[in-house]
Amino acid sequence: MERSTRSARTETPAIEETGIASMGLHLPPLAMRVEDLATLRGEDPQKYLVGLECNEFSLCPPEFSIVDLAAEAARRALSRWDGELSDIGMIVVGTESAVDMSRPLSAFVAERLGLRGHVRSYEVKHACYGGTLALRQALEWRMSGAARGKAALVVAADVALYAPGDPGEPTQGAGAVAFVVDRPEVASIETISYPYSDPAFDFYRPVGDAYPTVDGKLSLECYRRAAVECFRALCAGEDPEKILQHFEALCFHVPFPKMVRKTVLRLGEAFGWGAERVNELFKDKVEPTMLWNKLSGNAYTASLWISVARALQGRRPGERIAAFSYGSGFGSELLSLVAGPLASEGAWAEDIEKDLAARGRIDAEAYQRLRGLPGLAPAG
Repeated sequence: MERSTRSARTETPAIEETGIASMGLHLPPLAMRVEDLATLRGEDPQKYLVGLECNEFSLCPPEFSIVDLAAEAARRALSRWDGELSDIGMIVVGTESAVDMSRPLSAFVAERLGLRGHVRSYEVKHACYGGTLALRQALEWRMSGAARGKAALVVAADVALYAPGDPGEPTQGAGAVAFVVDRPEVASIETISYPYSDPAFDFYRPVGDAYPTVDGKLSLECYRRAAVECFRALCAGEDPEKILQHFEALCFHVPFPKMVRKTVLRLGEAFGWGAERVNELFKDKVEPTMLWNKLSGNAYTASLWISVARALQGRRPGERIAAFSYGSGFGSELLSLVAGPLASEGAWAEDIEKDLAARGRIDAEAYQRLRGLPGLAPAG
């Protein structure tokens, strides 16, 4: 597609000309099977495989940082875009894995990319919701006309680690998703969305703490309530059955897949549906979107967007996807995406395939070393 000239790009773009122009994903180079972690922790593997519906989780070696993860996802997104680096007017990173309390992660990524000049650069924090907020801000920046035809580079990236032996350990993971926000070649995102928030201490990490503090029961309840409120707002009193028929897929933030299953069940109850109808909805429109999440583990801000990337792959132009974002604290938002002409190609799937093929799977002994823990005692 021929790009507009510099003078044309200074004009205020039409709303329908704003969306996801390209996408890139990146998973770190190591992973561990949850069965191996279960054996290490003296747990029944089915507790993780069935109880949580987790399969593997991504891990970063010592020399690999959140900057590596975010920057490579950004490079991949830029490589699929027909613009120039000089056409980027904003870089924003949503994360809860900040490496500095003052310097934004966006500056580290921009440095890697050689992105400098008349560019707005900053970081967004709101637990797992931060990536969605970053994307919404980029969209609204372009729609307002303030971008003057420039594109935005948005990255959602996190490394999620829990204390050894913590109940959340089998759900940990890492990943990054990057977007170029320009013309909606991959997908448009509808202007109207459905947010819901209610301050709570369900998941938090005070300054100086290495690992988060999690109230698992409260977090699950907050997540479920947020989903029900957001979907009710979407339906606006109309028949949920008819409203959800318009969506080919329903994507959720995936702390762990079983949490999503339980939330869909709660939605069904709120809509007055029977178990059979809820299971049909889950198997048809939700479960297929979590294939990559089951291999990445929880990637916090990137988690929802890994699911969305999977759901967009192979979509025909005009097909719709719902995306429910949640961040502890808590804030949530339900968005509607419409597939664009490049969705059917799903070029970003190559990123996942490449990373999965290249990554090494570590055993319990290697995991102990990676976490800085004593080696395992010899058998016998």
